[in-house]
Amino acid sequence: MKKITSNRSLFRLHSWLGLVTGVFLILLGLSGSVLVFRTELDALANRELLHVSNAGNKLPADALMRCYEKITGKYPNLDGIAWLNPDAGPGEAYNFRIYFNDARLLTYDLALISFNPYTGVILREGPATDFTPSFIEWLFQFHFSFQLGMPGAALTAIFGITMLLSLLTGMVVYKKMIWKVLTFRISINWKNWRTISSGLHRIVGVWSLLFNAVIFFTGFWMNLFAFEAKTWEKELAPARPNTVMQIPADEMYLNALHAMPDLEPTHVYLPTQPERKFEVRGYHQGQWKIWGASNSVRFDQQTGELLKITRLADKSVNERIEAAVQPVHVGNFGGFWVKIFYVILGLTPGLLAVSGFLLWWRRI
Repeated sequence: MKKITSNRSLFRLHSWLGLVTGVFLILLGLSGSVLVFRTELDALANRELLHVSNAGNKLPADALMRCYEKITGKYPNLDGIAWLNPDAGPGEAYNFRIYFNDARLLTYDLALISFNPYTGVILREGPATDFTPSFIEWLFQFHFSFQLGMPGAALTAIFGITMLLSLLTGMVVYKKMIWKVLTFRISINWKNWRTISSGLHRIVGVWSLLFNAVIFFTGFWMNLFAFEAKTWEKELAPARPNTVMQIPADEMYLNALHAMPDLEPTHVYLPTQPERKFEVRGYHQGQWKIWGASNSVRFDQQTGELLKITRLADKSVNERIEAAVQPVHVGNFGGFWVKIFYVILGLTPGLLAVSGFLLWWRRI
């Protein structure tokens, strides 16, 4: 009798967790599936805007520094700037993320700006709270904060845990079905919407269980910063006036590649505050990308002094696991078919939410 009561309680908890998180499962699942091809979709949607002609032109030796100076001149109070595509080809624009701070909790303070590196002309510009300059950038900010700033980032983390609990309770409730599903002894009965929803919920839930558990936990882990008091305090303090770099960015970038010749850069941080440092991050040649862009070269932007070289090979097991959280969550560690796998399984939380709601509706 106690076992029956316990199972019923778990079933109720599973149902209510699913109902409470259902809408968010759909929103996060859909947006996450789109963002798997984030870079490719942004380039496709803006292919004419972001294609630059280099006919008869030679890339200026100080192209990166020119972009930096334009940004800092236009935005005098910034927390920092990131060059997002240091692997840009000769016909591609330079994309930068701007970190600003309007001292409000309900905005996450990111913006995007793109330049023609040959002419220095701004091709697009705007905050990530707007659909322009890039809907994909807007969707990215929505995915991790619901466009609600720091409270939204905390809420996303909370839903990551509630969705994980929903999975775990579902695993207990349907434990007798797991092996049957995995050995193909349960199929979908297409008789009516009730039998269809029941079969879909069980089969999809079992086959996507491990994937969704990993995605929900890593999503929660990545947003843990939203529970730190110092993060909220910093968000309420407006950014100080820029302290611009004294050493040319292009020079430090080339020095970083010389210091680590096997580095494949993916991200360059351009500081605007004295406590932050110029840093080039990326993969080393032949590295399995699941460990993230864990290699970096750091310089003092005021003196040009090489401060630190960090290699994946020197990191501890714990540091490597920590570095793998983001690649595992977004699926950028593999090629096209890994991303397709992520897109398809990324839709399963929404499917589980809909089928679970139909099952609940059938019982009321």
